Amino acid sequence: MALRPEPLPPRPEPLPPRPEPLPPRPARPAENHSHGALLAKSESLVRREADGDPPAPFLDGQRYYEQGLYKEALKRFEKIKDTDFQAMYQLGVMYYDGLGTKKDPERGVEYMNKILNSDSPEANHLKFAAAYNLGRAYYEGCGVKHSTEEAERLWLTAADNGNPEASVKAQSALGMLYSMPFLKDLKKAFFWHSEACDNGNLESKGALGIMYLYGQGIRRNSKTALEYLRKATELGNTYAQGHLVEYYYTRKFYSKAAALAKRATANDDINMIANRTDCHPTYIAKGAAMAAFYLARCLQLGQGTEKNKRAAAKYYSKACHLDPAVASHLELAANLGRI
Repeated sequence: MALRPEPLPPRPEPLPPRPEPLPPRPARPAENHSHGALLAKSESLVRREADGDPPAPFLDGQRYYEQGLYKEALKRFEKIKDTDFQAMYQLGVMYYDGLGTKKDPERGVEYMNKILNSDSPEANHLKFAAAYNLGRAYYEGCGVKHSTEEAERLWLTAADNGNPEASVKAQSALGMLYSMPFLKDLKKAFFWHSEACDNGNLESKGALGIMYLYGQGIRRNSKTALEYLRKATELGNTYAQGHLVEYYYTRKFYSKAAALAKRATANDDINMIANRTDCHPTYIAKGAAMAAFYLARCLQLGQGTEKNKRAAAKYYSKACHLDPAVASHLELAANLGRI
């Protein structure tokens, strides 16, 4: 289960009012997006504060961070980490994932522990996210010794009984965790995916569709399954798309299966999809592999689309590249006449 960090939670109090925006400028040439140009632009933004007042130190670093100028962000966060918990949080993420610096997961874990164990009110709004990130470290065995039990404990803390203001990532991660063979409890998995879905998590929305479809942790309900899978697919969940393609194909709705599979396999950039949807790259690849395999099958047999053996071979190859285990499983099912 590939995991992504919890983004910086917002402060509970409202931000100060922003200055009145400048009137729109005339059209100008396309911007230069080189590293140097982005850095110059960010520095210009830092200087252009109302009445010439300097920005808050954290916001200075955050501007660089949001533009992907991690080295510059790191320098500014380092200067204020002892007095600003938000800067400490961002540094924890950056050291753990190696953003703008060499990976140092032990240091990332140290900063998250400081936030979680702090008595300062300034750290309170960061604690659920810090607990999620620490659970991630224990689950991955990165920066600390691997411990599924400790990951579970920390994620339960971060999930806070489904509180929408807590870590929704932790709620979804618990749904995934309780679906794993070594800790299988599908009723708990269904509960946590339901909580995360209600709180807006796209990954869990797709997972609920699959659980309803196969009766995992809940009574089977194809109508409800399709509602979840279709909605998750509309929102960009590739894993849900793959299962929806499979649903259409196995029920001989070949035209629907082929059309949806083409859309699901159109984008090869798994990381870009992960950044846009916040879904796990591993499951994105699995869903795309399922779609590619069924599209290949449609093309090979002329089901729902014009027969094209060359294109079929291309998509079979693509399925193997995306996820060899998924492709192998489906190939065996095809050879046995199950699909």
